[in-house]
Amino acid sequence: MNSAAEIWERVLTLMEQTMTKTTITTWFSEAEAIALEESRFILYIPTDFKKEIVVSRYLPDIQKALYDLFSANLDVVVLGQGEKEKYVRRDSASRFLPGTEDYTFERFVVGNSNKFAHAAAMAVADRPAESYNPLFIYGESGLGKTHLLYAIAHAIHQEHPDYRIVYIRGDAFTNELIRAIREGKNQEFRDKYRSADVFLMDDVQFIAGRDSTQEEMFHTFNSLYEEKKQIVFTSDRPPKEMLRLEDRLKTRFEWGLLADIQPPDYETRVAIIKNKAIRMGVELPEEVLTYVAENITANVRQIEGTVNKILAYRDLMGSNVDANAVTRAVRDIFKDTTDILPTAEVIIEEVGKFYSIDDTALRGQGRTKETSLARQIAMYLIRNMTKLSLKEIGKEFNNRDHTTVLHAIERIEEFCKTKPEIAEVVKDIRTNVNNRYG
Repeated sequence: MNSAAEIWERVLTLMEQTMTKTTITTWFSEAEAIALEESRFILYIPTDFKKEIVVSRYLPDIQKALYDLFSANLDVVVLGQGEKEKYVRRDSASRFLPGTEDYTFERFVVGNSNKFAHAAAMAVADRPAESYNPLFIYGESGLGKTHLLYAIAHAIHQEHPDYRIVYIRGDAFTNELIRAIREGKNQEFRDKYRSADVFLMDDVQFIAGRDSTQEEMFHTFNSLYEEKKQIVFTSDRPPKEMLRLEDRLKTRFEWGLLADIQPPDYETRVAIIKNKAIRMGVELPEEVLTYVAENITANVRQIEGTVNKILAYRDLMGSNVDANAVTRAVRDIFKDTTDILPTAEVIIEEVGKFYSIDDTALRGQGRTKETSLARQIAMYLIRNMTKLSLKEIGKEFNNRDHTTVLHAIERIEEFCKTKPEIAEVVKDIRTNVNNRYG
């Protein structure tokens, strides 16, 4: 008895014990159960006359049957003509991109560093596919690109609830394509993305260098663009700096508008801190605002995390929020960020995901060109991102000799100087590793 329809069938069965079959058929034959909420049962009757009769005569009978089923009093809401559609739209809005409800334009703090990108995103949300198509927003991690992407989605959904809005990360797009090819579901994959009214891709840089993914993106882009559907990308760099991205995609990504986001200036950082604190019901002293804004300079996400920690420290320790308390609360954020080191296992896992190579194969003896390169990159990143010795790194790869590890590291160091496409791969994987910790 999970669905509202199943519950309604049980209700009718219980009411048949006290009503004639004719009464049930006459007044409830068109009734449709819409939803069971926490304390309400939603029913729809398309005929206004029948709705009025049910509400005036039979509501207590429905409530009694529901009480018999759940041992709890539930309100019964009967929707009439035209009301079902409104309810479904409102319910759909509440379930749209769950967990992203706070990422709206109203909650995006605008400053000199992001004013242009914000204005472009607003224009796209107001007039999808009429201008700035595609919109390409780029900037370093943690500056608000994803916030703007979700804000566009929520604004368009509010005005056009019937639009099909698709959000996907670049690496997830690749993984879905691999799965679709493996399971023979290429057409289902294409239908999912090419039927979108609004297509939003976060971190598009992760499709670069992947032949099948770029081919699929090329045709998906063309299909959406020709159908005048809105396309928005975010990336940590502009298209021209994606060295492994095909030229035909670079060209298309630049067809519309490029908008960059820079690290927030001091005034914007103060505004972000104030905004975050007020939303959490506290007003921070001026000295605290100044202290945080002067110490956290590059990353909006870190600013918000700092405010969260200050308020948690206040609640748990019962301390006044003054400069001394703040210093104690966020000491690790200001001084010890470099001490948060990834594990070798996480690095190997991310390298494996990037190259679609199993962890066991990456650690093993496989000598294909791609596997060998991926293994050497893993060794290089472990050496640079952890405190493991050459011998300890060798143990992670089936007890390889430390000289083998050293050779791998030196080779990747040389590649990073002489082969820009390899340097870009290393940067992408390093970003993915860091994202696991922040």
